Amino acid sequence: MKVSREQMAENRRRILEVASRLFRDKGFEAVSVAEVMKAAGLTHGGFYGHFRSKDDLVAQALAHVLAADSGGGGDLRGYVDAYLSPRHRDNAAGGCPTAGLAATIRHQTPAARSAMTEGLRSQIDRIEKALPELDPADRRRAAIGSWAAMVGAVILARAIDDSVLSDEILEQTRAWIDAGINQVPVS
Repeated sequence: MKVSREQMAENRRRILEVASRLFRDKGFEAVSVAEVMKAAGLTHGGFYGHFRSKDDLVAQALAHVLAADSGGGGDLRGYVDAYLSPRHRDNAAGGCPTAGLAATIRHQTPAARSAMTEGLRSQIDRIEKALPELDPADRRRAAIGSWAAMVGAVILARAIDDSVLSDEILEQTRAWIDAGINQVPVS
């Protein structure tokens, strides 16, 4: 039976959604193509109608989830609070792909690394736009430093087995970013 273009597009979107969740939850190497297709409710044989290889799926799933993750408005404080929360820390599969996959992306294809690079640029740009009161050099520095601190804090908070310290890492990073944002230089 022939599948309509609309159904093909929906199947592809579903595969990308499922793959990005599985990759964020388990890592790239622990997820098979068969597992992705089963989780998407599709047969393994249909995979190659959408992607050339697992590497192609990895790159496209990253691009897909990073594009969705870069949306949002200019409420930096709200974004930081949500990002550096126990809820985000505890939801790796639905959380930030950068925090979930940054450590292993270096072992992926150039296309996957390019998708991660574009996602990183997008997040830095998002934070820069939320800091219009700073001059351009300070805005860029604050955006890169804040994003690096946020991602690092989530990685560290997820890595340890001490819930009190994990919560403290999130809280103190949030406070450090807030203090930096509030120290706007007077021109």
